Amino acid sequence: MSFTEKEIENLNKELKEKTPLEIAQWAVQQAKKPVVTTNFRPYEAAILKACVEAQEDIPVIWCDSGYNTPNTYRHAEEVIAQLGLNIKLYVPRQTSAHRDVIMGIPDIDDPKHKEFTEQVKLEPFKRAMADFTPDVWFTNLRKGQTALRDSLDIISMGKDGILKVSPFYYYSDAELDVYLEENNLPNEFKYFDPTKVLENRECGLHTN
Repeated sequence: MSFTEKEIENLNKELKEKTPLEIAQWAVQQAKKPVVTTNFRPYEAAILKACVEAQEDIPVIWCDSGYNTPNTYRHAEEVIAQLGLNIKLYVPRQTSAHRDVIMGIPDIDDPKHKEFTEQVKLEPFKRAMADFTPDVWFTNLRKGQTALRDSLDIISMGKDGILKVSPFYYYSDAELDVYLEENNLPNEFKYFDPTKVLENRECGLHTN
């Protein structure tokens, strides 16, 4: 699958007038091997709901760093059961207990933080993408989250040739609250990402 920059620009104008479900349905129609990734952070139930409605058996790649809060794990189990998710779980090759002894969770200014991020997030993600070789990748990126994400749109073409689709790109937290309520979906705010620490900091998944 390939779109020119002009085609992407025109498609984004058209898709901005569509609902998240309509966007997801459009993307699935373009795809041969779509996937959606999740970490079960706040508001993730929204993207998962839209994707499952567009394609019931879509692979849901969960890269679990091993450092999630108990609340996040309970929330994940609830969403998985409610939506009947086709979960594909990927975890680091080393346990968090082992890593805690060797390096702990390095501060973001510590040179070891790059290695830590590679181990707990980037390597499992790369492994998952290599296994599934998707042509369409659904994410819950939204405008206003980071400077990088502000430069994207509903759809964007990565350097790897994968079409990245963010159906809720223009949604605010308040609009997502309404969406979750209307669809009787749970949410959970006690979430921790050890690779980001700061909410406006990128972890590296979306830089390609």
